[in-house]
Amino acid sequence: MSSSSGIEAPATSNSTGKPKQVKLVLLGESAVGKSSLVLRFVNRDYVENREPTIGAAFLTQKCATDDRTIKFEIWDTAGQERFHSLAPMYYRNSQAAIVVYDITKASTLDKAKSWVKELQRQANTDIVIALVGNKLDLAKDVVEGQEEEEAAVGESTEENERQVPKEDAQAYADEAGLLFFETSAKSAYNVDTLFAAIAKKIPLENMHSSGSRGTGRNPTGLNHGVNLMQQSSNNSSSCAC
Repeated sequence: MSSSSGIEAPATSNSTGKPKQVKLVLLGESAVGKSSLVLRFVNRDYVENREPTIGAAFLTQKCATDDRTIKFEIWDTAGQERFHSLAPMYYRNSQAAIVVYDITKASTLDKAKSWVKELQRQANTDIVIALVGNKLDLAKDVVEGQEEEEAAVGESTEENERQVPKEDAQAYADEAGLLFFETSAKSAYNVDTLFAAIAKKIPLENMHSSGSRGTGRNPTGLNHGVNLMQQSSNNSSSCAC
């Protein structure tokens, strides 16, 4: 896996035809960085101290790989426990899911594992699940050739040190049949690589041509509790993963 502290360089795409729609849902405990990850991917931006997502946010972005162009239709769900019961309405019929935990808080990996179990029980049987350890910029260990990164502010404390060993999370992901990445939404490390790996993993027969009846933009039918922050996939920030 290539190492980069920023957005990976776009790859040349040989894909042809209409983009294929893929419904993707983000799950995980509150404050693990789900919204920051998806906004880094879609808007190429990072905002400190974001407000918590209410209900869910909807965004889109294209991702071009060697043999296909994917239009991700992304549902970024709220992590607060009071919104848990709404989650099935967002992961229903999803072809992919990103389950996020915070590498500096071991309890968030336990929550991620419970989300994985729920997806394996109730979501599509062929859903592609990626387990993602976010906030790698707060880790003190060396990251694939990068210089050692200290905490962003102040002296090192329990809150800004790695609590989840990469080897442990990798072993769980391998056992559960998941894709696995550690990312930093702040530095953009591995963000594009994550979405590109998901795009390549999904069988073409599970995708829908853009414009056809497929994933749908409002699978819940709800107008309340949904924060729609839609981002057009036809803008200049379109990503060639």
